[in-house]
Amino acid sequence: MTIRVVVWGENVHEQENETVRKIYPEGMHTTIAKGLGEDPMIEASTATLQEAEHGLSVERLAKTDVLIWWGHKAHGQVSDEIVERVANRVWEGMGLIVLHSGHFSKIFKRLMGTPCSLKWREAGEKERVWVINRNHQIAQGLSDYFEIEQTEMYGEPFTVPEPMETVFVTWYEGGEVFRSGLTYQRGGGKIFYFSPGHETYPIYYNTDVKQVLKNAVKWANNPAPAWAGITNAPNTPADKAPNGPLTIKGETLHKAGEAGFR
Repeated sequence: MTIRVVVWGENVHEQENETVRKIYPEGMHTTIAKGLGEDPMIEASTATLQEAEHGLSVERLAKTDVLIWWGHKAHGQVSDEIVERVANRVWEGMGLIVLHSGHFSKIFKRLMGTPCSLKWREAGEKERVWVINRNHQIAQGLSDYFEIEQTEMYGEPFTVPEPMETVFVTWYEGGEVFRSGLTYQRGGGKIFYFSPGHETYPIYYNTDVKQVLKNAVKWANNPAPAWAGITNAPNTPADKAPNGPLTIKGETLHKAGEAGFR
């Protein structure tokens, strides 16, 4: 079964910064999508901030199994309407993979419900990513650790909720550590946060990083039908109760068939 993936890229630094443009001449989103496309099980396409509806129409999201999100400079330019649209699809069962500076994206903060803040430093230092959960699907095909020669440091405390699983922990040359691979579930949707990916370094060409993303897509994919109506809060009338019909006792706030307060 083919897993349909959309790689969403902010696509701002690639247009404005010559260093980033030299590393990712087709855009980071395209490089990530091409890496995923090396796996015959994955069908990867791209979407960007600049497209109508940020490339994430209702119709397109309905056909997306896993969405990958990379953003940094333009978090505030992402439409709140699109954020709610994506959140709804995650609740319905679409997988979401949030990369690097996407920790501050509207969608990640919306789903985490916390500041998602951290410490950081740009010094081109070495990163050693340790595999904490050897049996996890996201860690398959990896050694005990892998290294990225130049990276941006992300350090604790990382103000996110306690994850379901910690898959990776990173050590940096400067001495800091960071929980660099975390899993969550919101509604029917699985979420994976993965920190490597600073735009001024060729991290998304790294073989191990590409393996992590391929594994994460397969982990996040939910083959079950979408949980349609998960955000609804329907009234179940007394005459429709499983052991009904019931006799209504006492006063009520709502008339029969009336929608509830939100």
